[in-house]
Amino acid sequence: MISKQYLITGLIMGFIGIAMSLLFRMQLAWPGESFPVFEAVLGKWAPEGVMDADIYLALVTIHGTIMVFFVLTAGLSGTFSNLLIPLQIGARDMASGFLNMLSYWMFFLSSVIMVISLFVEAGPAAAGWTIYPPLSALPMAQPGSGMGMTLWLVSMAIFIASSLLGSLNYIVTVINLRTKGMSMTRLPLTIWAFFVTAIIGVISFPVLLSAALLLLMDRSFGTSFFLSDIFIQGEVLHYQGGSPVLFEHLFWFLGHPEVYIVILPAMGIVSEVMSVNARKPIFGYRAMIASILAIAFLSTIVWGHHMFISGMNPFLGSVFTFTTLLIAIPSAVKAFNWITTLWKGNLQLNPGMLFSIGMVSTFITGGLTGIILGDSTLDINVHDTYFVVAHFHLVMGISALYGLFAGVYHWFPKMFQGRMMNKNLGYVHFWVTAVGSYGVFFPMHFVGMAGVPRRYYENTAFPMFDELVDIQVLMTVFAIITAAAQLVFAFNFVRSIFYGKRGPQNPWQATTLEWTAPQEHIHGNWPGAIPEVHRWPYDYSKTYENGEYILPGQDYVPQHIPLQDEEEELQH
Repeated sequence: MISKQYLITGLIMGFIGIAMSLLFRMQLAWPGESFPVFEAVLGKWAPEGVMDADIYLALVTIHGTIMVFFVLTAGLSGTFSNLLIPLQIGARDMASGFLNMLSYWMFFLSSVIMVISLFVEAGPAAAGWTIYPPLSALPMAQPGSGMGMTLWLVSMAIFIASSLLGSLNYIVTVINLRTKGMSMTRLPLTIWAFFVTAIIGVISFPVLLSAALLLLMDRSFGTSFFLSDIFIQGEVLHYQGGSPVLFEHLFWFLGHPEVYIVILPAMGIVSEVMSVNARKPIFGYRAMIASILAIAFLSTIVWGHHMFISGMNPFLGSVFTFTTLLIAIPSAVKAFNWITTLWKGNLQLNPGMLFSIGMVSTFITGGLTGIILGDSTLDINVHDTYFVVAHFHLVMGISALYGLFAGVYHWFPKMFQGRMMNKNLGYVHFWVTAVGSYGVFFPMHFVGMAGVPRRYYENTAFPMFDELVDIQVLMTVFAIITAAAQLVFAFNFVRSIFYGKRGPQNPWQATTLEWTAPQEHIHGNWPGAIPEVHRWPYDYSKTYENGEYILPGQDYVPQHIPLQDEEEELQH
């Protein structure tokens, strides 16, 4: 139930985030044009249908915040950790049901506060989703620095508390509540990913909480943590001795592990869905675990690559370049292992599998540009241009969303009493989304290489960018088409909850424990004893030496089936 609550809340927030992106993409494609939809949605912020510059930055800010935290962090981890951890490790429930409930309702409260901040008189927070001071630290700096910013900080503080409660719960559950025989090396890769994601969250989220609290103090109590030598309209303010770069360090010390908190659950889901639908064991199971752990460790020592042009010591820049390029190694291990899992597989190309394969594509495409941005010298040219926006939308935004979609299509029957989502609508959703999202973010690289800066609400003041307006129009058209495809998904999702056709108990013929539990949701997951585990979770197409399947007529062996006569357990 908590998993469904997270998923549906996350999807609703996702549609709000997508709607905002369409508004500012229209402004970028047709700057200064009058649109009736602007006046209808934005009211006083779009007089006569022309978007105001202040609300443009606010839309970008809230779009980023909602998508990164409320959709991809809570929507992904919250949904699938709650659904799969107890079911796949063979536990009756989470370690603490109460903490679990508390973490959802705090997430819900923070979502409500974030949405309410859209309606305050001076407008929502408008300092970019990274909320750098002084824009975020001086309430008088701009309209979006007032009440909207305060609500943003309060919302994020509650969100972080929710995230920490959830993460502690996931960690304790995985360590303590595994069923008999479920050793750590027999865990599905989904559980490894959620487990390590929770650990990264516990380590890094408190740093953002401290940054938010210090920022609230600077704003409301006259301290100077992040402010120094500020003039407004010729008047000297009393702030002395703070440093905005300190805020950047605190923010990105969470902000970089955060992108791995977003992508690791998607990687775990993709590993699982891909193995099931290739009818093959995952390639390099232990290497996959090792790469998850390596990514988690490295994610905490690369944050400086967001700050190459903040005036940091060039030697420090080279250190961060080194650690950043190191993280490409475990990421590439995962990419090669996915491709090798697909190699010569008996591919079942259902929507979940298509989104998994799509995720590998966008992760590689987006990751390649990360090698450029991770180099302190090369980054100077493209820092804070659309090149960066293209990079992180592909590698973390689109990839994580594909992971989310793959998980929803795959585990929908587990969530909703055996009902299946419509496959043909799923194909429409995938192909339009796949073509559309590349259509938005591939051209964006070239706009960035031409030098167009991020977060400018129009570039009409720069004649050298005039010829790029056509590309902005192209991206906007693709964005509108891609958003329409998400409506197909929403229709399929809601309709399938009530009218989806019921599938068998194990619709994908998977080996993991969640498919041994009954379709109707009962207290404690399994009616009798919890199944014992006798093998790793990827015994697909396993045969005796004579080529016969281990279980006659069935190309998979569930985890709870004991080793058969003359069957060897392979060292994975």
